Amino acid sequence: MDLTTTLVYVTAGLAGAINALAGGGTLLTFPALLPLMTPTQANMTSTIALLPGSMTGAWTYRREIGSLAPWFMRLLPASLVGSLIGSLLLALDPSDTFKIIVPWLILFASLLFLAQPWLARGAGKPGQQPGFRILLIASACQLAVSIYGGYFGAGIGILMLATLGLWGAGDLHQINGLKNLLAACINGVSVGVFAWQGGIVWSLVPGMAAASVVGAYLAASFGKRLPKPVLRLFIITVGFLQTFYYLFRQAGILPGLNFVSP
Repeated sequence: MDLTTTLVYVTAGLAGAINALAGGGTLLTFPALLPLMTPTQANMTSTIALLPGSMTGAWTYRREIGSLAPWFMRLLPASLVGSLIGSLLLALDPSDTFKIIVPWLILFASLLFLAQPWLARGAGKPGQQPGFRILLIASACQLAVSIYGGYFGAGIGILMLATLGLWGAGDLHQINGLKNLLAACINGVSVGVFAWQGGIVWSLVPGMAAASVVGAYLAASFGKRLPKPVLRLFIITVGFLQTFYYLFRQAGILPGLNFVSP
């Protein structure tokens, strides 16, 4: 095994851990795969390789999200439809247009998550059944996040954490688990489309998937024990670090990692 492949597996484990706690694991796997394949192949391969990690994160939080089954069922249709649209956009027209807005989406989500305790006042208490208006807005937001997630996916965890908490779906640990479950569904649809399109480099998937499962399980098991303020701080920090990273890549400050490929 050469150094580049080893790095890919290590980053997959770290990505699984980050996805379980906050989101944005693609930040690590996407650039790690670029020396081995095209950007579109890297995007597709990363998506399928990290899917088992998302499923593991959701399973580890199964007790926390048990009471959120109604929310999951309400948001599932928007997640599946949005992911299908985004995945087909990438498969049929693999341009880099969407990637230009990645840092701004993550920055917006980070700021939204930071302001969430104040914005959520009056939106309903955690666990409260939503009204039709809140449900409609939540579904529209989830549809938009899922379209973006199906196309590229970096930062969808941060985006969902920022929006789910606004609707009173549950406390931070509960919505983190729900985020993992919805992310698994979004990525599951993408995997089907990408497999049909034929852009996945399958030789790297088993090792990356195994690493992401280990990382997700360890991180989720540890994350459930973290005090909520500490977890909030971690999520916000990850969000801002991702924002600056992608902005630097777009600006060409990081040599050899130009974000928008020719």
